[in-house]
Amino acid sequence: MRFRFCGDLDCPDWVLAEISTLSKITSIKMRLLCAQVIKNLLGAEIDYAKVEKLTSDAKYDVGDIKATIAAIAFILSSAAKYTVDGDSLANELQQLGLPKEHSVSLCKLYGENLSKLQQTFHEKTLKLDGISNLEWRVDYVLGSSELDQVQEPEVQLKFNQTTTDNPEGKVVAFTVSSEKFRVLLAELKQAYSLMEGMS
Repeated sequence: MRFRFCGDLDCPDWVLAEISTLSKITSIKMRLLCAQVIKNLLGAEIDYAKVEKLTSDAKYDVGDIKATIAAIAFILSSAAKYTVDGDSLANELQQLGLPKEHSVSLCKLYGENLSKLQQTFHEKTLKLDGISNLEWRVDYVLGSSELDQVQEPEVQLKFNQTTTDNPEGKVVAFTVSSEKFRVLLAELKQAYSLMEGMS
């Protein structure tokens, strides 16, 4: 079965395994545990003493605590990544076996913090330098009295590498063989299609 919060893929087995572990605590404690995970996703530290108190009734060991925190973090961050609304997320979690009260507790907090989570993830996203003023040319020597053998064409590339600190950018120039240029072009096309698929 495919789930929107997993990017329309199957839910990972390890998350499925933790659903039953999460079901052992009350929905109120689930809400408080989710609040700790959301704080952590937003950049604060988890209060592990508080988490141990919340999970003590369910007799969680250290491994269970770590696994449930990881599962909740995966659910919340993945749902935010794919912009899943709270009702759809609650429905999908119930399909996976999480009790309705637990799903509602998790999704209420998720809905309240969705924009903050997305903003934080956006700020932490890998950002690549920009490119401007791209220039290129192909050099091909047809014949030469100094060369025994004519080489294959070469591609000359030149561009400005820009950053937020330096919008003018620094000049980068290099030469590649036609074979390396074909590989570069193929990889750029593949990366571009992946980026289009994500948006």
